Amino acid sequence: MIARDMIDRIAGASEVKKRAITALSVLNEAFEYPKPSSFSRGMRIDLGGVAILLISGTASIDENGATVHAGDFRAQLRRTYHNITGLLAAEGATWKDVVRTTCYLRDIERDYAAFNEGRTEFYREQGLDPLPASTGIQAILCRPELLVEIEAIAIFVPSVKDASRNGNG
Repeated sequence: MIARDMIDRIAGASEVKKRAITALSVLNEAFEYPKPSSFSRGMRIDLGGVAILLISGTASIDENGATVHAGDFRAQLRRTYHNITGLLAAEGATWKDVVRTTCYLRDIERDYAAFNEGRTEFYREQGLDPLPASTGIQAILCRPELLVEIEAIAIFVPSVKDASRNGNG
């Protein structure tokens, strides 16, 4: 589907449906964190037959909520991509549907070369062309042992099966 068709579908939408995204097989739900820091792992917006996924900042967290690969930037990056992949898959999307990422690095000067190498390798494995728009930012992350956190936005037209499963068909 070309961009113009997607824009026409969105413009013709009569309602906006939204709901939280979950993928318990790869990471725990944020509502299990102490209040007031609760948030959704992501939000799905269905608008005129187009699905938009807003994936919250995701890091190297396991299905029990524990940080994994402390001190190993490359391993944390791979786990972060694994977690985002699981969130996308839970909604019928893939990395080919991702249009933008925002990447937060605890120490951008120290880790950017490893980050860019890891991201390039991962995107190559996914067969991405074109590549998503992206911004890299140095930030203090929510846990001191986390070295990278990534947000993602995906846009796609759900399959009929996916739309029915999600209450949109």
